[in-house]
Amino acid sequence: MNHEHPPVCCGSYGERPPTGFSRRGLLRGTVLATGALAVGGVVGLPGVASAAPAIYNPFAVYRITGTWQDHLNSGSLGGIDFGMGVGTNLPACGAGTIQKIPNNGTGGHTVTIHHADGYRSQYLHLSQFLLANGTAVSAGAIVGRSGGAVGAPGSGSSTGPHLHWHMINPSGVRINPLTYIGQNPGGGGLPKTSTEQDGIPGTVFYMRMQNWLRITSGYTGPIDGVPGVRTYAALQQALRGYGYSGPIDGVPGTNTWKAVQRLASGWGYTGPIDGVMGPNSWRGFARFLNQDQWD
Repeated sequence: MNHEHPPVCCGSYGERPPTGFSRRGLLRGTVLATGALAVGGVVGLPGVASAAPAIYNPFAVYRITGTWQDHLNSGSLGGIDFGMGVGTNLPACGAGTIQKIPNNGTGGHTVTIHHADGYRSQYLHLSQFLLANGTAVSAGAIVGRSGGAVGAPGSGSSTGPHLHWHMINPSGVRINPLTYIGQNPGGGGLPKTSTEQDGIPGTVFYMRMQNWLRITSGYTGPIDGVPGVRTYAALQQALRGYGYSGPIDGVPGTNTWKAVQRLASGWGYTGPIDGVMGPNSWRGFARFLNQDQWD
């Protein structure tokens, strides 16, 4: 018998934010190349081969409000600005370890992700740090929240809500992350979710679900891996083709999860269609979401 349980909903929007990273992701995040900078006591593993880290663009759905050239023209060393509201969750663009830099000059609150092989990514103008120095993260883990409101704590010299993102190469030179992604294919889209292996839905799983719903079912919210009413309403709409006939109210219940299991049955799920979600149901759904077309 398949003893599985649906997610418990809570909070002001009837949602439970998923965990930021899985146990497997934590282990992956600690595998830094030999000689890579260690933060907070997290060190590289001797003898591990290094390569350019896999990076993806977690902010592709947001409008670019400041290009790399715009920054250079204004005397900056470079960056990409993405317009987004204060408090937006910021997923890690790749695996690594966290370093917090409060009040980092004009950049305000800055989080640095130390990747393998000496590469770093930096997010500027944060309104909130979420993780301790030295925390190992996998791609897609939420590392902070955006800010940039004029005069707000952590905004630095920002003139409006946005996120500034740049990378730094092993030589200490600031580089354009979008150019890096183009030159190092393999990390250009959303990462695959490990839920396909461990049956535990987390941030990357829900990001992929949101992107699937954006492409197919009219979802217009953020791709942040934190499902709420808008995400679940779009999911219910998408599940019309899998036998869901209930209201599009963004409050998933047994009938919603039965329809998810019907979808998952085409992707390796062989358990009962009982609306009781658990590892086997999640694995089947994750196989569907891991298709390249939802990257």
